[in-house]
Amino acid sequence: MNNAEPVIFGENHLRIEDLLAVAQGHAPARLQSDAAFRERIARGAQFLDTLLDREGVIYGVTTGYGDSCVVAVPLHQVEALPQHLFTFHGCGLGKLLDAEATRAVLGARLRSLTHGMSGVRIELLERLQDFLEHDVLPLIPEEGSVGASGDLTPLSYVAATLAGEREVMYRGERRSAAEVHRQLGWTPLTLRPKEALALMNGTAVMTGLACLAYARADYLLKLATRITALNVIALEGNPEHFDERLFAAKPHPGQTQVAAWIRQDLAIEAPAAPLHRLQDRYSLRCAPHVLGVLADSLGLLRQFIETELNSANDNPIIDADNERVLHGGHFYGGHIAFAMDSLKNLVANVADLLDRQLALLVDTRYNHGLPSNLSGAPAATAMINHGFKAVQIGASAWTAEALKNSMPASVFSRSTECHNQDKVSMGTIAARDALRSLELTEQVAAAALIAANQGVWLRQRQPAARALPAPLAVMHEVLGEDFPPLIEDRALEGELRLCLQRIRAQHWGLYA
Repeated sequence: MNNAEPVIFGENHLRIEDLLAVAQGHAPARLQSDAAFRERIARGAQFLDTLLDREGVIYGVTTGYGDSCVVAVPLHQVEALPQHLFTFHGCGLGKLLDAEATRAVLGARLRSLTHGMSGVRIELLERLQDFLEHDVLPLIPEEGSVGASGDLTPLSYVAATLAGEREVMYRGERRSAAEVHRQLGWTPLTLRPKEALALMNGTAVMTGLACLAYARADYLLKLATRITALNVIALEGNPEHFDERLFAAKPHPGQTQVAAWIRQDLAIEAPAAPLHRLQDRYSLRCAPHVLGVLADSLGLLRQFIETELNSANDNPIIDADNERVLHGGHFYGGHIAFAMDSLKNLVANVADLLDRQLALLVDTRYNHGLPSNLSGAPAATAMINHGFKAVQIGASAWTAEALKNSMPASVFSRSTECHNQDKVSMGTIAARDALRSLELTEQVAAAALIAANQGVWLRQRQPAARALPAPLAVMHEVLGEDFPPLIEDRALEGELRLCLQRIRAQHWGLYA
């Protein structure tokens, strides 16, 4: 971990960027250290102990779980109940969450528990902080959550590893949690009444994944705008389509911003004179309108995600100050489900836009004088070279899959768990789908970016070519270092993968 300013987990509001800094290893996680915070956490656990002494009825503490809440648990068996909860939920399948996603999950759960409304000890919060500090990452299968009651099955892997069970990733090796505890000199936690439930009965998995998805979508918006600007040059597009006066007549802030970014890239400071075409095809002309919907939606999506991130998404809520136990449904992931289902649709439309622009670039009927398939081959070998033909086919396939994936997950609510969980959010499936849609759309963007740069290179070789505007000239040169012009056919998989790495690392600074 570097020496960056730590992200404080306590009473302060966390932004998506704060959780990302922890998830990506750019900043350490630290618990709020003042005495008042620690006392507030302690009050919740102490009040729970008081209720147990009074033989109070508390869901998941003195009762069974879910539909079994009508089953009373004798006081002498209450201590064993938490281990049973994480044990019988050890049934996750599918791929394991990667390191970044796992850190995001741990951070999201830690933030929820710092409200002091879950009845857990400060020692549990400190151990979660230790996991993040030492990069002890529970191996969490990504499948098995219906998004209410929270992310029970995937979060059982967090609870179990805190107790020294199951497996973790530590220093790049898959190890038993018990072994790593011994190596670090830690004693595994014996989870107290309510603590396993507090760890598991919340929305940390879907929320952590949603934070990652949001950041990728935000960068994708800017990258798609830059690709569009490059394609305006490559296709000799009409700059009048981005005129400031035009967007004053329909002032959606997002599309206005995208148009302004394109004007900035094209170095247009005054109304631009149209070129030889009155109107370009929609994938150029309407790019601000397509991308603007994503731009305008990001604010609402941020609100949904950050509210969930900063909430006590648990059940029951322990209100120690007023000596109340509040039974409700804060584990329900409806807002994250809506946000991620919406993001899938928004991102798939970006893929479709870029795929359409790429289709124009490779087709001599629409690319206004560029070679077929953007091949840079000389006339003597032009007939055997095929340039970006296969890349465009691949982009079409990735786009189709992203569009197919835009079906909302939240409409597939299923009655589960003896009809106790008879309406569920599917928020975790929606978040996983959103990340898959982003992956596919980033693949389209990689293909579109390399092709757009090839198109600009080909256009610049023409006799009447104009000098590139400064912002695009810099981008063109930087891209050329990684992705040299395609003259004779070559396999482009390696360059596409490199471009994907650059995109996911947000390598290019795009718009202040």
